[in-house]
Amino acid sequence: MTFQSGASVLVIGGGVTGLSAAWWLARSGVDVLVLDKGVVGWEASGRNGGGATHYQSPLFHEEQRLWPQMDELLGYSTEYRRERLILAITEEQLSHYYYMADMHGELGYKVDKLDAQEIKKLVPLAGDNALGGIHVYFGGHANPQRTVQAYAWALQDLGGRILQHTPASRIVIEGGRVTAVETPRGTFGCDSLVVAAGPQSGFLLEQIGVRLPLAPARAEMIVTEPAPLMSIGGVDGNGLYGRQTLRGNLAYGGGPHEWMEVGETGPVARPSTPLLRNLSKRVAELLPKAASLRVIRSWAGVIENTPDGRPVIERLDNPGNVTVCTMSGVGFGLSPASGHAIRDLVLDGACSFADLSKLSLKRFEGLPEDWREQRGWRPAA
Repeated sequence: MTFQSGASVLVIGGGVTGLSAAWWLARSGVDVLVLDKGVVGWEASGRNGGGATHYQSPLFHEEQRLWPQMDELLGYSTEYRRERLILAITEEQLSHYYYMADMHGELGYKVDKLDAQEIKKLVPLAGDNALGGIHVYFGGHANPQRTVQAYAWALQDLGGRILQHTPASRIVIEGGRVTAVETPRGTFGCDSLVVAAGPQSGFLLEQIGVRLPLAPARAEMIVTEPAPLMSIGGVDGNGLYGRQTLRGNLAYGGGPHEWMEVGETGPVARPSTPLLRNLSKRVAELLPKAASLRVIRSWAGVIENTPDGRPVIERLDNPGNVTVCTMSGVGFGLSPASGHAIRDLVLDGACSFADLSKLSLKRFEGLPEDWREQRGWRPAA
């Protein structure tokens, strides 16, 4: 066993959640090392819609508190833009969005309900099929690639280290505690471990007797050629999530997921799929005045889904020096808050700003082994 220079805290996973956690720890003066199987942010963390509005999460208030500060805190641009518009093209959608507005209002956040003329004035690319929508004055969106870079650079500025192309192969336990992580580049010792390895988290935790049920899926997105810039670039609706980039490109994704299997070393190559046609059709329905724009590229990031679609963030009882985090498809927007929560769990044993009990692994006790088959969450033949 060849030992390399370890760290007080090892973080497995260089996605946005692992990087945020490492940055928060480094801010507290902790010696931290991030291990990633490939390039940081190469999976879903750098390949998503960039949204930052998750009102159903216990991390929501901290998410909203932190995002407007992140460029200053990190020292690098995330291209964060506040506010969001959600546009309805069916009566059912409009009713649901108005319900969301009421929920936001009850939480103390400003939201306007808009009629058809108001929403079309704010969204120049909308068409006559727009029935109305809501104007969310909080939340917003950021650039996923820029944000991953910002976390990584800010972490390194604080003395944190990142090793890319260093997949974790085995977690070493001695005396009831994790003491090291084995990789093809050697074994790295640690006092505490954070597992934020996305779809590979379940394989790694299984080695130490911890069951984390996950189903991986490809989340596809498309990017169009530039359109005239809208005053508010975050426009959702029609089952889509996404944004207009600062260059004017429309970047959108949003179900259905393409279920897949992911081995211990990660996913295989990601060719384009028929989902691109579905996405293009729904973007044209949402924004008819952009229907003539050409799709210039697409990408897919692999996301891990828990059985109930909610994240898992927990410091384990056994081994007691392991903290688990899997975000089930909402990791990007919540990353400032999830990183803060992980920092608290690692150093203090409890989250200082939210009750995370609903995100515990205990909720999956008794889950049948064939839960994926029962839900139909298996790759198509």
